[in-house]
Amino acid sequence: MPLLWKLLYFLLILVQAVTGNWWNLAAPVRPSPNTSATEVFALHKADCLRLDYLAERQKQLCMLSDKMVQVLQTGAQQAIEECQYQFRNSRWNCSTVENSTDIFGGVLSFKSRESAFVHALSAAALAHSVARACSRGELNECSCDARVRKRTPRHWQWGGCSEDIRYGEMYSRDFVDSREDKESEEGIMNLHNNEAGRRAVRGRMQRVCKCHGMSGSCSVRVCWRRLPQLRLVGDALSTRYEGASHVKVVERKKGKNIRKLRPIHADIKKPNKTDLVYLEDSPDYCEPNDELGILGTRGRTCNRTSAGLDGCRLLCCGRGYQTRVRDHEEKCKCRFVWCCRVHCELCRYKRDHHVCN
Repeated sequence: MPLLWKLLYFLLILVQAVTGNWWNLAAPVRPSPNTSATEVFALHKADCLRLDYLAERQKQLCMLSDKMVQVLQTGAQQAIEECQYQFRNSRWNCSTVENSTDIFGGVLSFKSRESAFVHALSAAALAHSVARACSRGELNECSCDARVRKRTPRHWQWGGCSEDIRYGEMYSRDFVDSREDKESEEGIMNLHNNEAGRRAVRGRMQRVCKCHGMSGSCSVRVCWRRLPQLRLVGDALSTRYEGASHVKVVERKKGKNIRKLRPIHADIKKPNKTDLVYLEDSPDYCEPNDELGILGTRGRTCNRTSAGLDGCRLLCCGRGYQTRVRDHEEKCKCRFVWCCRVHCELCRYKRDHHVCN
């Protein structure tokens, strides 16, 4: 690696270390020297101002309610857990870096499709977390969505507590988008993907109903809107990740300069508002890179019979793999014993375990 490139990259990481991102809220809260080991450590409203990785607007929004910082933590934790589930079989498995100013290390300094996915998922997870907190009465600024009741359906009626995805989206847009530079290429890309993530939640809102009436009849049908499981949103964004559009930023002059995202090749379909977009190719995830926080794939478990991403050929990056035989134990030959317990034997067997070189 040329010395000049190393120096430039070090400066990039240094800038990133100063700013960080709100995803760091998912990291465990470190105890202060004066607290005992038995105390529970949690961030409180007053802590928002000392979180250096938050922008000023984000600190203001963090302090809106007593429990808002905990809702933010929940959104960040759920985003990372879902990311790690969706990427569990990929070369980059959404690994996090301990004791770092950025929980993802330097991986997201690349404007890659992985960065697109993380931005979309985190914006979606925050909208989801805020809307769920509203319906539970945990926040002062919102509650159930009363606007849906203005519609008058024919064969059923609104009732219950519809979860307010509109407020969740509004808060997510204000909080997540506030740190983006709307004039930079990276900012334009991130803003697009953030919105795509929020739309993935809104588009999967579910209407659930309950029947009321004498003797089990359904003379009155009461319905409300419910948030989808975040797993459904993660699955949808994972599909969008696979088909993400490689784009570039172009200048459009119509009275004033407007910067737009366009496909890098003219014969490719223009991405819509639910598509994920990226500007750069991904870094090499095959080998460890301490500067980026990339762990590499050596030692990862692979599936010898799979042709997919978890297969040994792809996951091991052509380096081959080792087969190790491991002893396993599990309960077997279980039977019911009167009365009232289940008795099982303990069976031992050997299983092949394939590990990347």
